[in-house]
Amino acid sequence: MSSVASLFGEPLAVARPLSWLVVAAFLAAGVLESRDRGRARVVGAVAWGLFAAFWLVLVPHFVFTQKSIVEGIGSIAAVPLSAYAGYRLYLGRDSLFVLTRAVGIMGLLYLPFSYLPFVAANPARQFLVETVTAQTNLLLNAIGVEPTLVRGDGGYLNMFVFPGNIRPITYSIIIACTGVGSMSIVAGLVLAVRAPLRRKARALAVSLPVIYVLNLLRNVFIATAFGQQRMQWFVDEITTAFGTSDPQMVSYYISDRLLGQFGSVIALVIIMWLIVRELPEVLDVVEDVLYLATGTEYDLSAAIDSPSARADGGDQAK
Repeated sequence: MSSVASLFGEPLAVARPLSWLVVAAFLAAGVLESRDRGRARVVGAVAWGLFAAFWLVLVPHFVFTQKSIVEGIGSIAAVPLSAYAGYRLYLGRDSLFVLTRAVGIMGLLYLPFSYLPFVAANPARQFLVETVTAQTNLLLNAIGVEPTLVRGDGGYLNMFVFPGNIRPITYSIIIACTGVGSMSIVAGLVLAVRAPLRRKARALAVSLPVIYVLNLLRNVFIATAFGQQRMQWFVDEITTAFGTSDPQMVSYYISDRLLGQFGSVIALVIIMWLIVRELPEVLDVVEDVLYLATGTEYDLSAAIDSPSARADGGDQAK
């Protein structure tokens, strides 16, 4: 699989600078919406087209390098969905402006932690990664798991070392392990909708701490399962499926690539339900995503009986 991935060069070298262009285009469309909707549709359509190209570039990274089922399927699906979103927005589906704003805000929140152009060191990323590592280590010690904590790639204090069966096992906390991606998605959705500020604040107060804590527990689960080799199941099948010759990686692929990532998707769906209870306006975005994926119109409002919506029914959106 590594030989196949090499055919695509370095996807991240293209995706990183492209990501800033994508976010700038989404934010520009959001700003133009209130001034000139015709031009905003054109800019928004271009932004979605660039977003499709962004995900297309990343497909080999997620499929062949990361060997992630969830991220691989997600990146492949995102290519036609993004292109279709741009097409529908250009044709006049103005409800997609909310999703357009949301993606722009998500990127603006996430990119400073993942990639800063012209900056070799990233203090924001280092602080977040090392903080999450320290808290993960504290929880591991609390349950009697005591790996050695050392500096990993980039000089960050973020690598756990376990004895292992064949050779020492290392498990590193990287930016993807901090929960900042999921928190950016949620914050982008909440901030993009037009609703009273106090309900937006409540939605963020309900969701972001839950995401952060669940992410720490996920790190502890993977570190324990992988570091102590607790999931050495179907060794031959897993090593073949993921293209590895190292049997010690089986526990990692099962705990992270299968249970951890699929569990994160389920957790995010549950968290979205909590958000909708506080901020039912988010349903408009969900309905648009479902329409793009299925081609069918949905009305989910009747399915949600939100006390927040009733209490704030007379408020003006801020």
